[in-house]
Amino acid sequence: METAKRQGCAGQGRATGIRQGASPQERTDGQEVRFSAHAAARIEKRGVKLSPSDLMRLGRAVDRMQEKGVRDALIYINHAVALIVSVANRTVVTAVDEASAKENIFTNIDSAAIL
Repeated sequence: METAKRQGCAGQGRATGIRQGASPQERTDGQEVRFSAHAAARIEKRGVKLSPSDLMRLGRAVDRMQEKGVRDALIYINHAVALIVSVANRTVVTAVDEASAKENIFTNIDSAAIL
């Protein structure tokens, strides 16, 4: 578990996938999206599974958002999870599962993407 904590911290660890029992792993395309310790803990606690395809789409969305000058975004990956991302830092700061997102208001974001 110590490895998961170390790699989950913002600024450390790289992600394209979060596998059960594993922390974020290096993306195959060389682009990097990090998961904060808080986001990694939420994903693990809620049993959210992000496939390599989900994480590739996440990386592409962050790339496009950076080109448009987005700072903070809500990225709806699939029916199971929405991510709040600091686009400038390429860091997922929190994750919200479907049950927690219902009737919720998201603040302090300047853009949203539905993937």
